[in-house]
Amino acid sequence: MKKFPGVVESLDLDGSVWHVDVIGKGGKHAELEVDARSGAVTQRGDDDNDDNGDEYAPLIAAKVTAVQALKAAVAAHPGQVRSVSWDDDQDNGKTSRYWNVEVKTSGGQTRNVHVDPTSGRATLSHDSGDRDSDGNSDGGSNDDGGSNGT
Repeated sequence: MKKFPGVVESLDLDGSVWHVDVIGKGGKHAELEVDARSGAVTQRGDDDNDDNGDEYAPLIAAKVTAVQALKAAVAAHPGQVRSVSWDDDQDNGKTSRYWNVEVKTSGGQTRNVHVDPTSGRATLSHDSGDRDSDGNSDGGSNDDGGSNGT
C-alpha cells in the first residue's frame, strides 16, 4: 500500500480478493484489489477529478483507522470479517459517523458491528443478523442489538 498513500475508506472481501478504496490527498480516490493469498496489489481505478476533498474530512480526521476498527469488531464479536466501510448516516438532521464491520460468525450468522471512530468502541448494530426474504431473523435468534448471544 506504500504506492497508494492515504486513508482506507472501505475493504470488501470477494472470494480471495479484497477490494480496497483509498482516499488520498485532496480527496483523490484509488480502487485497489489485493490478493488475499499473495498480497499482490493491483490498481483498478482512480479518480483524478475529485475536486471536493472536504467530504472526506471526517474520515481523514478519524482517530480509529479501518484496520483498527476491524480488530476492535473481531475482538468484541469473533468471526471472519467480510467487509469494513466508513459510514456517515444522516438522521433527523444529525450526522452519525462510524465504521461498519460485517463479521460472519462460526455459526454462519452475519453481524454488523459499528465501531466508534474516536473511541474504538465496538457495538452490535440493532439491524444486525441474517434476514430471510420476509425480513425475519433466521434461526430464531433473538437479535435485539443488546447481546451477541455469547
